[in-house]
Amino acid sequence: MAKPRPIHVSLARAVAPRRGRWSQAEQARLKELYGLRDDAAIARELKRPVASIRRMAEKLFTGAPRSGPWTASEVLELRRYLGATSPEVIARILGRAENEVQERILELGRIQKHGEWTRDELAELKRVYGTRTDEDLSRVFSRPVSELRKVAEELALAKDKAFVRKLVGEAATRMPRWRADELELLARDYPVLSNLELARTLGRSVKSVVSKAHHLGLKKSEERLRTMGRENVSLRYQDERDEPAEAGAPGEAGAS
Repeated sequence: MAKPRPIHVSLARAVAPRRGRWSQAEQARLKELYGLRDDAAIARELKRPVASIRRMAEKLFTGAPRSGPWTASEVLELRRYLGATSPEVIARILGRAENEVQERILELGRIQKHGEWTRDELAELKRVYGTRTDEDLSRVFSRPVSELRKVAEELALAKDKAFVRKLVGEAATRMPRWRADELELLARDYPVLSNLELARTLGRSVKSVVSKAHHLGLKKSEERLRTMGRENVSLRYQDERDEPAEAGAPGEAGAS
């Protein structure tokens, strides 16, 4: 009697990349992501081949290069993309010649300010710190590298592993394993303390604390969540009362 042939069932069917005409929604999403995420990541989200992403980006951002003085909005856009992509891509997005973009980046490097950081600056630093070099961030925020690193340390920020790997290789991304006593402290205090307090106590980044807590299924207590809500309302009220927004000390906002 013949043996029955085994049946292999694929648990995850590969999705073929889309081809053909781009929808308006796809084009809008590409405009939103292009320059802030790499082409391969955009291709995965839109389920399009990388070559298709690049062709459409060239089409969407094609035009005669602008010239003349830079507007304030152009400088803001330059800061937004600086460090996230190449000057060539920034030039395509802004409609400027690449040499103009390079010159403007050099000018930004010569602008330095000191003093307290505003809440908006701190929030933006938390958002982009993991995926930009300190030198590029210095230009983005017009702050000395030494000052930027000091604030990042106070906020317990760290570079993303994938970003470091891309810059210097796999070996540089290794992090110390969590010890039993650290895990015990995290499980005990995560529900009642801010992530920033825990990060400082453990000598780890806020991102590391949040990631491990999520992995362990830890949650903030109801009382801690209420406290966070009151603190956020208080900070928003302070900003509205003290326009322009008062410079705030590095704190828990966005790191709870």
